[in-house]
Amino acid sequence: MVSVRVLIVDDEALARQRVRRLLQNEADVEVVGEAESGHEAVAMIRELQPDLVCLDVQMPGLDGFGVLREIDSGPVPMVLFITAYDEHAQRAFDVHAVDYVLKPVDGDRFRSAFDKARKQRANAVAAERLGELLETVRRLADGSGAAAAGDAAAMLGVVGGAANGTANSAGGANAANGRYASRILVKQDGRMFFVKTTEIDWIEADRNYVRLHVGKTAHTIRERISHLEETLDPRLFARIHRSTIVNLNRVREMQQWFSGDYVVILEDGTRLRLSRHYRDRVEKQVGV
Repeated sequence: MVSVRVLIVDDEALARQRVRRLLQNEADVEVVGEAESGHEAVAMIRELQPDLVCLDVQMPGLDGFGVLREIDSGPVPMVLFITAYDEHAQRAFDVHAVDYVLKPVDGDRFRSAFDKARKQRANAVAAERLGELLETVRRLADGSGAAAAGDAAAMLGVVGGAANGTANSAGGANAANGRYASRILVKQDGRMFFVKTTEIDWIEADRNYVRLHVGKTAHTIRERISHLEETLDPRLFARIHRSTIVNLNRVREMQQWFSGDYVVILEDGTRLRLSRHYRDRVEKQVGV
């Protein structure tokens, strides 16, 4: 069973005690700390990097959603919201929370929510390990030799930490070696499969997730767009906006828009914004 490192965040001491007691009934759980304010939570998340944060929404100074905004630039753990107010439920799922539990916390309801987090954690570890093994197999097939074989042996005996995204674990090494990702591992509906990078039309950022647009289908993976950009071949892909990467082979034309921005029109008619900040880079990439 995969262990889960948990941080409890609530401005009420009794609420923190209740969650801690419930977690004591769960196997393979380590409570790494407690925070009684949003600002303290941000500092502890950055320092301790827990797998899961049991997070209150309503706190003075910095609320639960504010905590997530503050840690947006670093590793983001799974979040289980625990609060007395149900009007925040939709926002909780908008930020990809594992679940949302109302106070007073019912033991069975909490256990059900925590089981979701445990499964998500186990799936992330399994996906990361599978992605590393598949990437090693690919390198072996490319003739990388004994070093890759040694890597494969090591990976078979070690399970890594929480996955921040399958593309980064495989593609970062490729970029460092002058090669780039040819496939991206996607987890969806209980299965895992590869998407060839050449089949991707464009990529859209959504906080710590990205959507890979492939024809009329979109696949969502847990990865930051800046990390994914590093794994992609710059001869084929260009960052045109802080939240958009485009496959240059899919671009039909560019039209001037307002304030120095352009509209990039893809072959299927999709219209994407090319911001001034990225225009010079794109022009160099395409040889303009």
